Amino acid sequence: MVKTKDLRALSLDELEAKLVENKKELFNLRIQQATGQLQNTAVFKNIRREIAKINTLIAERKKNS
Repeated sequence: MVKTKDLRALSLDELEAKLVENKKELFNLRIQQATGQLQNTAVFKNIRREIAKINTLIAERKKNS
């Protein structure tokens, strides 16, 4: 799981790219779960939290600029 401190060091473009990457990962996890291939379901929670952190940082940066 990525720490907020590490995410704050990224630029806005990098955050948006990481957001897209995490959304794709979440989609792939859903597919794995539907087909019964997913072993560790706790990964969902971590990915969703990381997406929320990124969305919060993006909103903060857009508000401040």
